[in-house]
Amino acid sequence: MTNPATSSGLSGVAEAARQTPGRGLPPVHLWHPEHCGDIDILIRADGVWMHEGSPIGRAELVRLFSTVLRKDPDGYHLVTPVEKLKIQVEDLPFRAVAVQSVDGVLNFTTDMGDVVEAGVDHPIEVETDAVTGEPSPRVHVRADLWARIVRPVFYELVERAGAADGRLVVRSGDEAFSLGGLE
Repeated sequence: MTNPATSSGLSGVAEAARQTPGRGLPPVHLWHPEHCGDIDILIRADGVWMHEGSPIGRAELVRLFSTVLRKDPDGYHLVTPVEKLKIQVEDLPFRAVAVQSVDGVLNFTTDMGDVVEAGVDHPIEVETDAVTGEPSPRVHVRADLWARIVRPVFYELVERAGAADGRLVVRSGDEAFSLGGLE
C-alpha cells in the first residue's frame, strides 16, 4: 500500500542517489529521516524491480534506487536525507550474476553492477533447505545487503571447489568458504 505522502518519493530518491556520481555510494548509513510510509516497489526474487505492479524499465533508475537501499530491523527502505520509504523484497535485493578469479580472489558482479571481492568483509554463505536439500548461496555486498548467487555462478563455484573435512570448499584469497557437505 502506498502512502499518499510519498507521491514525490521516487523523484526524491532519484535525486539523492544522483548527489554522488563518481564518488561512490551515498552515505545512507548517516541518514536518519522519519519514516514516510510505504512505496509500492517490490524487488522480485528474480531481480526485477517492480513499481505499482509493472517492471521498472529504466536500468539507470533501478541502479540509482539500489544505491540508496538500506536494510533496517523493520525491513528494506529507500533512504534519502529527508525521506525513508519502505519497499518489499521477495528474497534478497541483489543477484550475483557473474564471478571471476583475479589473482586467486573471487570477484562477484551483481545485477546492479557492483563488484564484490569475496573475503572476510564479503563472505560467501550457503544455507541448505532441510527438506529439499537445495542450496541457497549468497554473498555479502554492503551493510546488511546480500546478493543471491544465481545457479550458473554457483555451478562455477562448485567447479572451482575442492574437498576439505567432508565439505566442498571454495577459496578466495586466504579465505575458505563452505559450499556444503560432500555426499
